[in-house]
Amino acid sequence: SMPSEMLLKIFSYLDAESLLSLGCVNKRFYELANDNGIWLKLYSSSLHPKWKMKSKQTEAVSLGCAALHDKKPGYWKKEYILKQTCAFKTRVMRLVKFLDPYTGLPSKNKEAMKASGLSWIIVLKNKNGKEHVAEKPKLSFKDTSVTMLWYGTDWPCLDTLSTLKLFGVTPLLPDQSRPPNKNGPRRLSLIAEYHLADLTGSSVALGADELVQLFSLSPGLLVGIWKEKNEIAFVMANLHYNQLLERSILGSATVQYAPSSNKPLLDDIDSEYGLHDYSLRLDLHGRSCMYLCGAFKHLFCRKRDIENGYLRLRVVNLKDNRKHLPLTGTLGICWETDVFKGNVKDCFVMDLTVLDETGKPFWCFSAPVHMELSTKSSGLYDYMGHIYTADYADSEGKVCVEFVWLEETKEYIMVSLVLYISTKKVNSWYGTNY
Repeated sequence: SMPSEMLLKIFSYLDAESLLSLGCVNKRFYELANDNGIWLKLYSSSLHPKWKMKSKQTEAVSLGCAALHDKKPGYWKKEYILKQTCAFKTRVMRLVKFLDPYTGLPSKNKEAMKASGLSWIIVLKNKNGKEHVAEKPKLSFKDTSVTMLWYGTDWPCLDTLSTLKLFGVTPLLPDQSRPPNKNGPRRLSLIAEYHLADLTGSSVALGADELVQLFSLSPGLLVGIWKEKNEIAFVMANLHYNQLLERSILGSATVQYAPSSNKPLLDDIDSEYGLHDYSLRLDLHGRSCMYLCGAFKHLFCRKRDIENGYLRLRVVNLKDNRKHLPLTGTLGICWETDVFKGNVKDCFVMDLTVLDETGKPFWCFSAPVHMELSTKSSGLYDYMGHIYTADYADSEGKVCVEFVWLEETKEYIMVSLVLYISTKKVNSWYGTNY
């Protein structure tokens, strides 16, 4: 029953976040909280001091300026939010420009995440359109990736679900002087969308223990199904640091962020070479424990190694035991919830980072991989034991790994590692035609 003029006067003393919250109360408050005069004052106060309008000038403009009334309601609110969002993105992206010379990846990822107030959520949507939001995952940071684990007791039944969406979440109006308001307006950035209608039929069965069975969905998602009730026990997502912040911040709620194309440098090396002077960082872990950290340099591929649409990079050779690497511990992915915990053996998370000759990240991923017992046995003099294989493939390439299990020392030895990079990926990167 209060007159609109009085409400507008009260609203004019509020900050931007409070105004946005008020707009959610009802239709009338939404219309009043969109008032151009109020938002123009906020917009002008956020400008550089020499551009700020004096308070009397601002009030005069808000009350009688024809140009102000020509704008549709909410125009200056959108302009203010856009300005604040652009400044925020610039501030965060400036932090990730500092690169780690060892990994070639941003060295201040954690600082940038903290400055942005970034978090992640998953949204489970059932076939009727109803959504269930899971927040506050358990985080596990590695040198080149971050692993997120969600679990709960009130999740919808698996049979009713249609999709799962992974979002990055940041405050719509971040304020460095205070922690983000959990109930304040937020911005969503779609990272990936997965279809769950036929989870057990369309995804890769990664492994199982006594309680759960694991299914892998690309890119980098792991779903644990409780065997007893055929319900989701937990969801684990693995994100590689390369473009992590861009995908978590720069996308929209409906469209994923598309990274900019590479600008190739002129290459005058011997034409006999395809790829040359590449480097690789390979980490194998089980969320809470690390099994292998390997770094390889000066990788190359001759043109005769290009066939069937792939360029082959042989990193570890079966016959060259100088590059064979032992793995620490028994391979497996650890999981836990409030009620249960377990370890699914013979699988792990693979973090791969390939850098080109200039040190730029060329092919990167973090994904769950499972091992299989090979039909062949090791014929090497140094190793007598069973051979296990672990393969990964996506649209950009394939990874083929072989391990030998040494019963005497109870350890795995990586004896072969081969990368197959798609010629489409290379042609797109360099603007060439291999």
